[in-house]
Amino acid sequence: MYGVPRLLEDGPSGQSARDIRASKGHRRLAMLTAYDYPTALALDASGLDLILVGDSLAEVELGMASTREVSLGIMCHHVRAVHRGVSRTHLVGDLPHDTYRTPEEAIDSARALVAAGAMSVKLEGALLPQVHAIIADGIPVMGHVGLLPQTHTERRRRGRTPDEAREIIADAIALDRAGCYAIVIEAVDGDVATAITAAVAAPTIGIAAGLGTDGQVLVSTDLIGQLPEPPRFVTPKANVFELVIDAGRDFAREVRSPDSSAVSGR
Repeated sequence: MYGVPRLLEDGPSGQSARDIRASKGHRRLAMLTAYDYPTALALDASGLDLILVGDSLAEVELGMASTREVSLGIMCHHVRAVHRGVSRTHLVGDLPHDTYRTPEEAIDSARALVAAGAMSVKLEGALLPQVHAIIADGIPVMGHVGLLPQTHTERRRRGRTPDEAREIIADAIALDRAGCYAIVIEAVDGDVATAITAAVAAPTIGIAAGLGTDGQVLVSTDLIGQLPEPPRFVTPKANVFELVIDAGRDFAREVRSPDSSAVSGR
């Protein structure tokens, strides 16, 4: 209906979507989220394949109750901030809830994220007309199956019944055939994720989906321990929350000391 899917060539930074799709079977992909300029600068220097400005920012960055609360305008704001810090990593923007209900709306929303600096966009579920439309417009699409936080109100692992597993696998195959350059698999049993990985040509990127995928993604806030209680499936590599508390305490103590010159450096 929309013609042969096209993928954008290399943008101002990072690998093209075509490069990432071609990595299947050759190397594993590492993707982390970023929501601000300083984090983007650091992650861009860390050798990642992809940086995702995820709608998870609603919860971990803005303190909202769910990802469904974040708007396209907010997403574009954060994509612009992250884009300013990225010079070598493929930058993906998440299409937020209720911004791709029709193919026409999906194109407009995807264009907005690309105008803000994204090299590709991600959407949840096997919405094939929307995927076809965005790709035909020249914007690469990353798929997302399994747990879909924008629409699933119950946060539980998916694919534990045969029918549910078959449905998730079928959705992933459909997204692959539609031209998605990669597919995120979230919160499904490892055998289901492994089956999807074997069934599709696009690389799969798992989160809480076992080790049988072609890569892994995590929320950077969880990875660096920026909040006091990271998810159980994450082993933080740092404890930024405690470091910030300690730094704040040290600063307050120095300010209140008789000689506060150490604070001002004078």
